[in-house]
Amino acid sequence: MARNVHNGYGQGMPELPDVEGFRRVLAGHAGDRIRSVEVRDAGVLRGVSGERLGRALRGHRFEEPRRRGKWLVAPVEGPVLILHFGMTGSLSWHPAGEPEHRHDRVVWRLDGGELRFRDMRKLQGVRLARDERDAERLLAGLGPDALEVSRDDLAALLARRRGRLKTALTDQSVIAGLGNLLADEICWRARIAPLRPARDLGEDEVKALHRAMRDVLRTSIEAERVPPRRTWLTGARDDPEGACPRCGTPLSRGRASGRTTVWCPACQPG
Repeated sequence: MARNVHNGYGQGMPELPDVEGFRRVLAGHAGDRIRSVEVRDAGVLRGVSGERLGRALRGHRFEEPRRRGKWLVAPVEGPVLILHFGMTGSLSWHPAGEPEHRHDRVVWRLDGGELRFRDMRKLQGVRLARDERDAERLLAGLGPDALEVSRDDLAALLARRRGRLKTALTDQSVIAGLGNLLADEICWRARIAPLRPARDLGEDEVKALHRAMRDVLRTSIEAERVPPRRTWLTGARDDPEGACPRCGTPLSRGRASGRTTVWCPACQPG
């Protein structure tokens, strides 16, 4: 059976916990030799041809992968494979011969099975860096990873932002890894309105926000997704008449940088 094939088609784009799950899938095959590369749809390739991708990777072994925000970085004995999952992407492991899905775009065949990059909308995709220095150049615009940012760093990052809190949290150049679901969940946990100006938060509010971010990320990483639990905002946000899981107040909805934003007007005033 395929492992880790959820890809956010129904719940939202892959965020840090999803990509951490994809990293674990790939880490399970570190040291495995790539027997062949099949590009079934070159529409997911970014800056590299299918022929060059296959030539650069064939016969090489995957090394230990790492994650930077929503990006998966996979060294391959010299070249570095870089994956971004956009809104609908996933990476999963399948036994050899298992029927392919119509949205499987790139397949890496290893001994005993294959890794498949699946993506319906093809908004991001697969890149190839020449080496680690080139990979770092490609990722240079990212802010600190959300799982590693300290409370003091978070305070400094938000203090420099003129826009709304939700916009700052989902800006990958500010903090890497948070998307729509995580940002709303974190603000709800911290009892802070997501549309407030980011730089107006007080010291106690930043502490609450940082604590909520750590707690939500830990739990979500265990689930390899942002779980739609009944006790979480994510468990109610898709209901048009959804109520706050904490106090029962009807949820409010708005927009922040084009993203649907959900909050409780009672728990998150202002």
